[in-house]
Amino acid sequence: MGSGMAPDGMMLTDPPALLKGIRFFTRETEILSDLSVVCGSGDRLAAAMDGETVRESTVFDLASITKLFTGLCLLRLHEAGELDPARSVAFYDPRFVHLRGASVAEVMTFALSLQTPGRIDACPGRESGLRCLFETVSAGPPGPRAYSDIPAMVLKYVIEAVSGMPLMDCIRKLILQPAGMTETWSRVPADRLADTMDYSGEYRLERGVVRFRKDLPRGVPHDPKAALLQGESGDLCGHAGLFSTRDDLVRFCRAVLAGKIVSPASLEQMAVNRTGRPLEGGGYSQYLGVLCYVRHPVQYYSEIPVYMGSRAFGLGGFTGNHLSVDPERNLFTVFLGNRVRNRLTVLLPEEGRTLESYGLRADGVGSVLREDGVRVPSSVHYVHQKDAHLHTAVSAVLDLPEAPFTPALPVSWR
Repeated sequence: MGSGMAPDGMMLTDPPALLKGIRFFTRETEILSDLSVVCGSGDRLAAAMDGETVRESTVFDLASITKLFTGLCLLRLHEAGELDPARSVAFYDPRFVHLRGASVAEVMTFALSLQTPGRIDACPGRESGLRCLFETVSAGPPGPRAYSDIPAMVLKYVIEAVSGMPLMDCIRKLILQPAGMTETWSRVPADRLADTMDYSGEYRLERGVVRFRKDLPRGVPHDPKAALLQGESGDLCGHAGLFSTRDDLVRFCRAVLAGKIVSPASLEQMAVNRTGRPLEGGGYSQYLGVLCYVRHPVQYYSEIPVYMGSRAFGLGGFTGNHLSVDPERNLFTVFLGNRVRNRLTVLLPEEGRTLESYGLRADGVGSVLREDGVRVPSSVHYVHQKDAHLHTAVSAVLDLPEAPFTPALPVSWR
């Protein structure tokens, strides 16, 4: 697989079904400029890639997949007896003056809606952005959409207070070293910037307002909040900011499945649904565990693939990524893509208009003409294409049957 990795067991390179699924995104629809996929089941491993610049050595912006590392650090510190989730956030970091009544456990599991007094990414600089973050308040129980970046951003400082080291150093000690990961960074080394994906040229249409991020330096997180607070400094944010390679994420998944990062009991804690429930009038709220998604009863809304069971957990990343792990079935799936570079990523139609009004299909596929006359493909609603064209391919390549949905029962913190 490149980067010197010698995977255990059988390795399938470019299996036709997987390559076909990838090329739906990179060639047929151009939703993604690049996509690299690897999946494993037991001693089997399959990998394929396609795109404009992707190689085995490519470094990707993991975006929200960073939250999995934050969550695992919290669980590891809890296992070591150093972190008490029942304690308040302010107990560990008094700068969060408004979170004296918010327990770490509530923040870890999205049990509270956390709000800042203003948009962090609208702040003029890092210091004002940090002041805004430390003014976070609890607005009580969350609504149907409980997922948010703010909990992980807050918990970075809990981890640093407990461990006595920067979050990146804690991740390196508790996760990267045990897993043998040598290509995961919050600050990409200068000699690897040329290998790093270019995420410039993102185009958004939001209620008639045009947003165009023309030039984003390689190695700076795409996430606007992480770009402001972390930038090129390497001071990792809790919600986004890690960069990594496909091979290193294989090491990560295998180490998690082998119990090298946290115990099976902690993985059980991570994957328990804490927020999902049927709503009055129909529908469901989001199904979330410890800074992660767990399987949803309606597959259309599930970040977890249908071939993974009730103890699986995972996350997607705005830049075009997905990572999911199922400890019970000894499975993992990793997608690393680029849905940002020279792409329409968000389209919020003006009143009375639909996606079709802009020349797109109802599923978001198509292209639009920018004001400068350049036509750019759309990656709008990319997440809803993954099941049909990527997870189906993974299921076929690894011969994975559908896993029945049986919600995991809550377990108490031990």
